[in-house]
Amino acid sequence: MPHSAPAPQERARTPVLVISDHPDDDPIRLLPCPVPLRRLPSPLFSAEEYQLAPLVILDDRSYPAFTLRHMPHRPGLILTLADPGDDTVHPRAAAIGAEAVLRTGQDLSWLHLRLHEATDCHYAHWEELLTGPPPPPRT
Repeated sequence: MPHSAPAPQERARTPVLVISDHPDDDPIRLLPCPVPLRRLPSPLFSAEEYQLAPLVILDDRSYPAFTLRHMPHRPGLILTLADPGDDTVHPRAAAIGAEAVLRTGQDLSWLHLRLHEATDCHYAHWEELLTGPPPPPRT
């Protein structure tokens, strides 16, 4: 049985789960970001961490190992894509139930706002976040 979403006070303490097998410390260029993040390679996160995280960001380079885990679909799964020319990303994102696909080099303002919303983090550089382009369409 899947876990229910954490309560707002619990969400603020639960970090966003970033799944990446890439050795780079910041593979999707989230830093600096005041939102609590927990970075783990795909074999090391637990099913409970996956279900309880307010948001899950999956590095596309970790997609094959992630799919071997057979994780259930959940709201708040975002796939980040390193190769902007990869046309196979949307069927793969749909297969895992991702709510959005973000490409490297794309403005991350939408993602930062989504991170703050998911974690109830009240600290943000609002001027930077609100001057970017509109958010990507949901897939």
